Amino acid sequence: MQTYNPKEIEEKWQQVWAQTNAFEPSQDFSKPKKYILSMLPYPSGEVHMGHVRNYAIGDALARYARQMGFNVLHPMGFDAFGMPAENAAIKHGVHPKKWTYENMAKMRQEFEALGFSFCQEREFATCAPDYTKIEQQFFIEMYQKGLVYQKKAWLNWCPHDKTILANEQVIDGRCWRCDCLVEQKEMPQYYLKITAYVEELLAGLKALEGHWPNQVLRMQENWMGKSSGMAFSFSLDEKSQELLGHSQGLEVFTTRIDTLYGVTFIALAPGHPFVQTLLDKGVLDPMATKEIIAIQNTNMRTRALEKRGVALPLKAIHPLTKEPIPVFVANFVLENYGSGALMGVPGCDPRDYEFATLLNIRVVPLIVGQEVPCNDEGILQNSHDYNGLSTTEAKEQLSTLFEEQGLGQKVINYRLQDWGISRQRYWGALIPMVHCASCGLVCEKLENLPILLPENVVIDGEGNPLDKHPNFRDCTCPQCGGKAQRETDTMDTFFQSSWYFLRYTTPKELWDKQAFEPKELAYWMAVDTYIGGIEHAILHLLYARFFTRALRDLGYVKLDEPFLTLITQGMVLKDGAKMSKSKGNVVTPREILNKHGADIARLYIHFVAPPHKELDWNDQALEGAARFLRRFYEKSFLAQPCDDAPKMELSSLSAEDKQARQKVHTALQKCHDIFNQAVPNYPFNTLIAACMEALNALEKSTNKEVWTEGYYILTHALEPIIPHVCFEIAQRLFNLSNFRPLKVDSKALEQDHINIAITINGKKRGLVSVLKDTPKEELLEAARQEVEKWLEGQKVLKEVVVPAKLVNFVIA
Repeated sequence: MQTYNPKEIEEKWQQVWAQTNAFEPSQDFSKPKKYILSMLPYPSGEVHMGHVRNYAIGDALARYARQMGFNVLHPMGFDAFGMPAENAAIKHGVHPKKWTYENMAKMRQEFEALGFSFCQEREFATCAPDYTKIEQQFFIEMYQKGLVYQKKAWLNWCPHDKTILANEQVIDGRCWRCDCLVEQKEMPQYYLKITAYVEELLAGLKALEGHWPNQVLRMQENWMGKSSGMAFSFSLDEKSQELLGHSQGLEVFTTRIDTLYGVTFIALAPGHPFVQTLLDKGVLDPMATKEIIAIQNTNMRTRALEKRGVALPLKAIHPLTKEPIPVFVANFVLENYGSGALMGVPGCDPRDYEFATLLNIRVVPLIVGQEVPCNDEGILQNSHDYNGLSTTEAKEQLSTLFEEQGLGQKVINYRLQDWGISRQRYWGALIPMVHCASCGLVCEKLENLPILLPENVVIDGEGNPLDKHPNFRDCTCPQCGGKAQRETDTMDTFFQSSWYFLRYTTPKELWDKQAFEPKELAYWMAVDTYIGGIEHAILHLLYARFFTRALRDLGYVKLDEPFLTLITQGMVLKDGAKMSKSKGNVVTPREILNKHGADIARLYIHFVAPPHKELDWNDQALEGAARFLRRFYEKSFLAQPCDDAPKMELSSLSAEDKQARQKVHTALQKCHDIFNQAVPNYPFNTLIAACMEALNALEKSTNKEVWTEGYYILTHALEPIIPHVCFEIAQRLFNLSNFRPLKVDSKALEQDHINIAITINGKKRGLVSVLKDTPKEELLEAARQEVEKWLEGQKVLKEVVVPAKLVNFVIA
């Protein structure tokens, strides 16, 4: 018997797998396939326990699928563009490309050390030129199809660093780096027309029910925010028209036209055209102007923290009562939702009520018998001719009235807005457009792709380095051949991660020639199982679903949904909080690898909690996993080498032998049930527990054949979770012959003994184990002995035997 040496065993098998290309997919497309994919990481250089958990789940699924004879694609790549690389360039003076590729090398080493069975030949980074070439091609084709357009938008602007900031770079209204107050600056931006697919994206959620977590489906549905209502306008009084210089009304959208008589104010977004007109004309008093500008220069995340508003010298006219209604700027109104104006009904809307209370605006109670604000259905009051009607009846009648009299029309609105992809930074995929004084905005020619970043740049945090590059901007117009300037905006990194899963289907030797290899694309897609964090439930997954449909309409793919099944793993915590350096509660994979090895880390990750639950780190449980693994390895020397599953004479087995076989085959059945989703949510912890029980039962047997069969099955069942040690044992004992489909012996699951519950007047008092065919009188005698103390001095009125389940004594 040998001592378990994880370092020696793991290094051995990692070398074997690498030398034999053990995890590369086959070109035999007649085989059934499994495409198992974990969300690709950002190359920060630091693998954390969240990575380990994500990839351990995917690796278990991929390894089991290989055992079952599937052709498996289980790739890995790096989401390599983004701000952290530029931040590192500013802080450490290292080029983003160098920083990125060095970090990828570090992470790759740790993935290999953990034994993840990734396909190596299809690994890529999204910053690679051949990847950029294809997505620039996609961009141009989307632009030509009308799925990309340019318009102005308000962005976070740091006046000190002269750069655009992402929302997450604005902290309490200030630049994250220089602490300067952030302003809102209007700049041209490129948008992808995701709203053109909103109905299809909503409808597609139905097909994913039962395959994606319900929480994710509801989050996407709410994000798209479909709502039906009325669109109509409030006209303005004469004074307001004079101030604005036109007679245009204020268009609003409401899902509750039944609350129209409760409107006591109109709220405009800070960027509404009427507001800008008043500012430009200088008709507002200085305090109001200052406050509006302050609101405009506050991003939406900060705006949501508290209500702020400013009264405007405008009056709207109620469409039915003809009463004047005050108009305000409100910081909670979105410029890009509907018309940027809403009707305030503080009697029914809690948000409107809070705003009205803040600014002393009148509140009209609308629902009989309810305190304000009440946004429930009910009977109307203070609603003129509609008093006494239900809100549903009033909604129908008012909608009909508005349409018949041409006051408004029924419309459908969505919360979803088109996807802005422009980023004013260096380390990203360049937008392949050219600005020509004669031709306007022009697409680059496809034969000139990829348009790559110049590497000789100065990255100091002050503006976009590409704008200051001496040679990059100047170019020739692809259309007229005249002087022109390149677009210096780069793409949002979500653009790269919205199609990377399609790229893996194509062999590397074709990457610089074409987007996808059609035969392989058709064979591998869709992804069978996709694994990632719940934090990507909305944006990444929604963008990937949109992108797949857009590429379908461009003729690249023939499917709608990219991911058949989705697993969202829970967060890894320490002491009840998310691991972070600032909290001092980080456990790194490298620490675990150095102390215990990869298999113990993997075993622990799977044993402490099922994938969808949060995992709270527990050092004692880690030590427990280590003890089991050492025992599992050392006890394997009690089994005998054989080329196939051992045959044995079942009639000669002892009770202990039969119990051991029953536990072993129960573990195998649980393995199949979990991986084939007969049990939901992949509870690998229950499989590990079943294998632990099986090992405990084997230790009570002295039969070599039972031990050998036990290890033949247990190394098969545990290989997806602890592959190195299972390969080591299986090679020594079975020449790896057990890593193939194994069937459960149903006879082994049959137990000679059964447990019978003993109850007295229906209350459980004991348990007795007897042979299945024990005669009734023997069973009763065994039951009486088990609960003798409870029956002493009692008169037994009746003895009830429920076969194979219980014995009940009825006493006086």
